[in-house]
Amino acid sequence: MSDKQQTPSEPQGFIRRFLAAPPDTVGKTLFVAISLCLVASMIVSAAAVALRPLQEVNALKDKQINILQVAGIYDPNEDVVEAFQAFEPRILDLATGTFTTEFDPATFDDRAAAEDPATSAALTDDPAGIGRQGKFVTVYLLRDDAGEIDKVILPLHGYGLWSTLYGFIALEENGNDIFGLQFYEHAETPGLGAEVDNPRWKALWAGKKLADESGELQISVTKAVPAAGPEYHIDALAGATLTTAGVHNLVRFWLGETGYKLFLDNLKAGKV
Repeated sequence: MSDKQQTPSEPQGFIRRFLAAPPDTVGKTLFVAISLCLVASMIVSAAAVALRPLQEVNALKDKQINILQVAGIYDPNEDVVEAFQAFEPRILDLATGTFTTEFDPATFDDRAAAEDPATSAALTDDPAGIGRQGKFVTVYLLRDDAGEIDKVILPLHGYGLWSTLYGFIALEENGNDIFGLQFYEHAETPGLGAEVDNPRWKALWAGKKLADESGELQISVTKAVPAAGPEYHIDALAGATLTTAGVHNLVRFWLGETGYKLFLDNLKAGKV
């Protein structure tokens, strides 16, 4: 038989030899392992793509629940989407302390905006450890039956020990009294830094004040009560020095000159 006649049969001969080989050979073991990995990766990828919309819906729902909770109006028996209609989301321009209509609050992504050079700025003085700060943020207004502002919910974030903590602080209509603080995302140490989720510690924030009568920011999260007085102080988390420092820094960063100060001044002056 000539070479031309033998060539077409060579692949078939290899396949026959492969199939006829014992199942515990190196070749068959590698083939099965690689095939399983490929199939598994395809299934995982397909599942991730298929579940992404559901994950996004759940993430949004969780965020809305946290806003409802920090504002003190969450009812587990009430539909979250319906209850969230009580809030008025607005896009705040931090540079002016006023609202802007440049973006749609329904679609504006605060995190994406904070990473986009067009809508954010790199920080040189960065006590919160966030790298870049968005120029625009979504805030939430809760009005009373008369249409007057009852509470303002402000987003804030900053680095703790292991992770960036994302949360909200709820202020009374005067822009100075704290109603509550709540974090909805972090990866701090369970039993230590993760105690930012402890209801007893979160309850310490209610009724505290941000600034003194002169307008100077005094709020602190420390072990010792500051000279300004206990009304500006939240006890540090036991055994979580770095997480406590992170919370202290991020709160003072966002509620100070580099954050919501202009907006809060406008709120106090009745310009919002």
